[in-house]
Amino acid sequence: MGIRIHRYLAICGIASRRKAEDLIREGRVRVNGNTLQTLGVIITPGVDRVTVDEVEVFQSQPRIRIMLHKPEGYVSTVQDPQGRPTVLSLIQMEGVRLFPVGRLDMDTSGLLILTNDGDFSQEITHPSRNISKVYIARIRGIPDASSIRAFREGIDIGGYVTWPAEMKILSRKGDISTVQVTIHEGKNRQIRRMVEALRFEVLELKRISIGNLSYGSLPPGKWRILSETDIRAIFSA
Repeated sequence: MGIRIHRYLAICGIASRRKAEDLIREGRVRVNGNTLQTLGVIITPGVDRVTVDEVEVFQSQPRIRIMLHKPEGYVSTVQDPQGRPTVLSLIQMEGVRLFPVGRLDMDTSGLLILTNDGDFSQEITHPSRNISKVYIARIRGIPDASSIRAFREGIDIGGYVTWPAEMKILSRKGDISTVQVTIHEGKNRQIRRMVEALRFEVLELKRISIGNLSYGSLPPGKWRILSETDIRAIFSA
């Protein structure tokens, strides 16, 4: 039975469906020795030979879902061309090809999910799921009612207006505020760009939950396998 190549790569744990499409566009995917030029190609698993970066892809690994309490100083990628440490260096799991579900930038800490299950990644990141992501931020500046309203109405972060989000002020000390921010999408450095658009500065940013899943007492730099209860918590918010 045929299957679209980007879904096959997701099932094999190479990347999410969206990232698999990027691999195809970059000319890194071959089927039976031929570099793919277009998306949507249908292949037959077990018959067609699929390679990514000249390494053959097999649908053989068990599906793994991991929670990591990401510290600052690590990039949320599989490889980094600049040689910076990646989150995968924190996870010692031989023979398993994991990738992050979404990203936290290098200076952001907190909850990050990694998996080899592209369909699971797609379920979490697809806009139709509307899964909330909650962050705690320390910012320089004093947000007021107009700042909170701007988050609710959407903020132009440079050619893109964000979906409605929430900002709640938790505390203030001098010109430093601690706020809780809830978003339902994941654009690159989104919260930092939203805050900067309001003329404030992010000093520290931590993601504390995805859906109803939080890292709890898991120390920074540590990880654990997600339980079925954890997975239900992601989608139950």
